[in-house]
Amino acid sequence: MSSSYGENIRLTIFGQSHSPAIGMTLEGIPAGERIDLETLQRFLRRRAPGQSDYTTPRKEADESEFLSGLVDGITCGAPLAAIIRNTDTRSADYAAFAAVPRPGHADYTAQVKYGGAQDRSGGGHFSGRMTAPLCVAGGICLQLLAAEGIRVISRIAAIGSVHDTGELKASTADKPFPTVDDGRGEAMRAEIADARAEGDSVGGVIECAVLGLPAGLGDPMFDGMENRIAAAAFAIPAVKGIEFGSGFASAALRGSENNDPFIVENGTVKTETNHCGGILGGITNGMPLTFRVAIKPTPSIAGEQRSVNLETLKAEKLRVTGRHDPCIVPRAVPCVEAAAAIAVYDALLGHKREKK
Repeated sequence: MSSSYGENIRLTIFGQSHSPAIGMTLEGIPAGERIDLETLQRFLRRRAPGQSDYTTPRKEADESEFLSGLVDGITCGAPLAAIIRNTDTRSADYAAFAAVPRPGHADYTAQVKYGGAQDRSGGGHFSGRMTAPLCVAGGICLQLLAAEGIRVISRIAAIGSVHDTGELKASTADKPFPTVDDGRGEAMRAEIADARAEGDSVGGVIECAVLGLPAGLGDPMFDGMENRIAAAAFAIPAVKGIEFGSGFASAALRGSENNDPFIVENGTVKTETNHCGGILGGITNGMPLTFRVAIKPTPSIAGEQRSVNLETLKAEKLRVTGRHDPCIVPRAVPCVEAAAAIAVYDALLGHKREKK
């Protein structure tokens, strides 16, 4: 099913942007694992709306309510089920899109597929709001990975034409704006402000790294680590591209430049460089797993756009009103971490079962 993911764990996400609640079920988590709900809530707050001048003013606490699977903060073996209640919805803002779809959004394709039965309010099931339950599942997996000595870190690598500098070596989660170079972060915020002032939006790039992974996770062909992470990452509606290691830049290199020489360090096989992003043949090689995702500009913009009326099939101008992020990148950072954590934890469970 399109709303489910996983082989060794099974994640299902449900709800719509303006439904009474959104939520997730997560099956396959071993019993006896402690989940710190305060740590989980701090992670969810990084994605929550209405916290800065570069996010939507929609106010949602994004507090998770667990219905099953936890007893005194310990997994009990039953499926984990959690909901997040929607409390600040304005469905009337979306009435105009019933006949005139927003360019760049799923309004048109949803109409084609579901014939008008879809929930249009807030974008329904296509909304970035659905990444909140993704982050519930990802936040749980992040804690389980941390217990294994595996960390997931990330940063905003670029917004518009502004690029971060420095190397991603440590978490940026505690920063008000998650970049390595704080000065570049301020320039990115100015880029967002400029786009917003012009009734427009801007996209960017998020870089993520998984540290402490053992070699041997993943499989060749369809279940490689690239495949698994890409499938989870594309559940984030704004993601339009992904690359691992040197990615597309490797296409301009020769083999002698792109190959990572093997070395032995403290009795362990490693590579001198990491152009492959920690993955060879779909399987982790023990080096940091690195990837970047491209985030498109928010399609809901205040400026006038050209569309068509689906009832009359005539051209029509459209101005999007309501509450929307001028740049979704800052709030997508924890979503990318969540997607990576879900994919990696799923593969880690499979790896452990293979070794038994």
